Amino acid sequence: MFEFVFMRYAFLASTFIAITCGVVGVYVVARNYSFLAHTLSEIGFAGAAFGVFLGIDPLWGMLLFTLLGSVSVGELSLHSDQKESSISAISALFIGLGVLFLAISNANSRYATSILFGSIIGVDKEGVIRLVALSVIVLLLLGLVQRQLNFDSFDHIGAVAHGVKVGLVSFVFLISLAMAVSIGSQIVGSLLVFILLTLPASSARYLGKSVPSMLLWAVGIALVGVWLGLYLGFITNWPVTFFIAMIEVVIYLVVYFIHLIRHKL
Repeated sequence: MFEFVFMRYAFLASTFIAITCGVVGVYVVARNYSFLAHTLSEIGFAGAAFGVFLGIDPLWGMLLFTLLGSVSVGELSLHSDQKESSISAISALFIGLGVLFLAISNANSRYATSILFGSIIGVDKEGVIRLVALSVIVLLLLGLVQRQLNFDSFDHIGAVAHGVKVGLVSFVFLISLAMAVSIGSQIVGSLLVFILLTLPASSARYLGKSVPSMLLWAVGIALVGVWLGLYLGFITNWPVTFFIAMIEVVIYLVVYFIHLIRHKL
C-alpha cells in the first residue's frame, strides 16, 4: 500500500489532521461547542464553493469563511437570546450560498463531491505541506493558551474569578476551531467534519481522567479512525469517509455502553 505515493501523502496528511481534530475536539466537547463545529462545517462548504467560483484552491475559501464565521457565530451564541434559531438561520444561509456558488461557477459534480465528502486520496505533495503547516499552526496556537484554555473550558466560573482573560482565550480557540474545520474537511468533507471534532473527544471523555489523558485518548481514537479508514478504503475502493464515520461511531458506542454497564454494576 505504501508503495503508492498518493497513499503515503494521504497517511501523512491524515495523521496531522487527526491529531489536530483530536486536540481541538476535546475543547469543543468541554465547551459544548458541538453545535458550532456543525455550523462551521456548513459555512466551510460555502467557503469552499466560493473558492471554486473564484478559481482558487477551495481550502483558502473555506479558511476565509470559517475564520469569519467562527468568531461571528461564536459571539452570537454567547449573546443571543434565541441562539438555536439564529444558528439555524445562518446555517441555512450558507448552505444556500454554497449551492449558488457552485451553480454559477459551472463546476462539475466532482468539485461538489470533493467539498462535501473530502478527497484525501487526491492530495498532492503541495497539499500535504499546506495541511501539515496549518495543523502545526493550530497546535501552536492552542499551546500558547493551553493552561488558560484548560481552566476556562473545564471551570469557566473559576477562570473568571481568577482573572483569566476568557475573552482572549475564547477568540484564540475560535480561530483554532475554524482552522481545524477547514483542515479536517480535507478528509471527511465539510458535511461530516464534525465527526472528527466530536466523536473521538466524546469517547475520550469516558476514558480519560485528566485533560492530558483525554487529549491522548482523543488523538489516539482519531488516528485509529483515519488510518483504518484509509486502509479499508484502499483495499475495498469504497469511500474513505464512510469507513472513518463508521469506525468513530462504533468506537463511541462501545465506549459509551461499557461506561453505562460499569456504572450500573
